[in-house]
Amino acid sequence: MTATVLSGRRVVVGVSGSIAAYKAVSLARLLCERGAVVDVAMTPSATRFVGPLTFASLTHRPVVTDVLELDADQQIEHIELAEAADAIVLAPATANLLGELAAGLVGNAVTAIACASRAPVVVAPAMDAGMWTHPATQRNVATLREFGYIVIDPEVGELASGLTGIGRLAEPAAIVDAVERLFVRTGSLEGLSVVVSAGGTREPLDPVRFIGNRSSGKMGAAIAESARDRGASVTLVAGAMSVAPPRGVTVVEATTAQLMREAIIRAAPDADILVMAAAVADFAPARASQRKIKRSGDNLQVELVPNPDIVAEVGEMPDDVRPFLIGFAAESDDLEANAAAKLRDKGLDLIVGNVVGGPFDAIGSDENKVTVFGAEGPLTDWPMLPKRQVAERLWDLIGDRYRRRRTEGDGGPARTKGRRRS
Repeated sequence: MTATVLSGRRVVVGVSGSIAAYKAVSLARLLCERGAVVDVAMTPSATRFVGPLTFASLTHRPVVTDVLELDADQQIEHIELAEAADAIVLAPATANLLGELAAGLVGNAVTAIACASRAPVVVAPAMDAGMWTHPATQRNVATLREFGYIVIDPEVGELASGLTGIGRLAEPAAIVDAVERLFVRTGSLEGLSVVVSAGGTREPLDPVRFIGNRSSGKMGAAIAESARDRGASVTLVAGAMSVAPPRGVTVVEATTAQLMREAIIRAAPDADILVMAAAVADFAPARASQRKIKRSGDNLQVELVPNPDIVAEVGEMPDDVRPFLIGFAAESDDLEANAAAKLRDKGLDLIVGNVVGGPFDAIGSDENKVTVFGAEGPLTDWPMLPKRQVAERLWDLIGDRYRRRRTEGDGGPARTKGRRRS
C-alpha cells in the first residue's frame, strides 16, 4: 500500500439514519485504502439502513452501536474512540444529528464520541431539500461551524423522495479529500533539518551470525515520514529494518553501532532536531571471527565489549552545534525512573519511553504506547495508538518544545542551523 497522509491515522466514521448511509460504506472503504485505521460508530436508526457487519467486514474492526458499550478491556468504548481519534467524520449527518450536536445532546454513540473528543470533526449532511433549507437546520449548521466543525455542504441532485434539489450527500471521494486536508500540516517544520535514527543494529559474530535485537524500525520510519510531511529536510539513519524507508528522505545505512555512530556524529552538527529512535545494541563481540564458527561439543564463550553511547556523545556537544535532542527508552520495569535518569545523564531535551515485554510490548508491532518525559516529568498520557499517530503527536510536542527552546535560548525568534548552511 502506498503511504498517504492518512497512513496510520485513526479515523472514526459516525453514521446516522439516512438512506445515504449506503455511501458511508464506500467512504469507509476509501479511508481504509488510503491507510487509515477506521472505526465505525452508528446510531440505532443507521443500523436499519446498513448492517454493522458490513462495516466490520470492511474495516476488520468492531462497530460501536451502543453508547453504553464496553470494549475488550471493559472500558467505555465511545470514550476510548474519542481519545484515540485523529479525526471524526459524520456522514451522513441527518437534520436530527445536526440538531443534537448543536445542542450538545449525547444520546447515542455517534454524538457521544463527537462531544467527548478533541479531534477535528468533519460533518457531511444529507437530507431532504426542505429540511436542509429550514431555518433551524441552517442555525444548527452555523453553530457547528462556530464550534470549529468542518461542514461539507450537500450537493444538488436526485433525492430519496424522488425530487431533485439540494440535500444529496457529498461524494465519498470529496469527503476523503476534506479529511486528508486536515493532516497536511505544511510548514510546521519548514526549513528545519531533521535527523532520525531507526531500526536495530547487528553486531557481527562471524560472517553469518550477529548479535541484534527485535527492533523493526517502524517507529523511526513513521517519525521520519511525519517530519517529511511537515516540510522538514529529513535524513534517516537506518539500521536493520523490516519496513522500507519512506520516500522523499535521505537514507544513510548504518547496520552496526559503530557505523551508526559515525553517521550520527557526522550529521548532528548540521541538524536542528535529532530523534534517536534506533535500538542500538549496548554490547558487541570483542572480536568477530573471519570464518563461520563451527559447532563443537564445547561451550562457546563470547567476550562482549560496550558499544559507544551515541546519544550521550551528541548530548555533550557544544551548544552551537548540538541539535535539539530526543532519545528513546525501552524499559521492562521502572520506566519513569529509568527514563528520567537517561534524560539527565545523556543531556536530552526529551525522552520517549515505552515498556517492553508486557501487554504493551510494541517491538515489531504497528502500534505503540509511549510516555514522553521532560525535565519536569511525564508530559503525556496517550493510549495505545498506531505508530504513525504516535509520530504525529510526538512532532506536535517536539515542535512546540523546539520553538520554545530556541526562542528562550536566543532571546528572539527561533533560528535554524539549516538556514546557515551554504
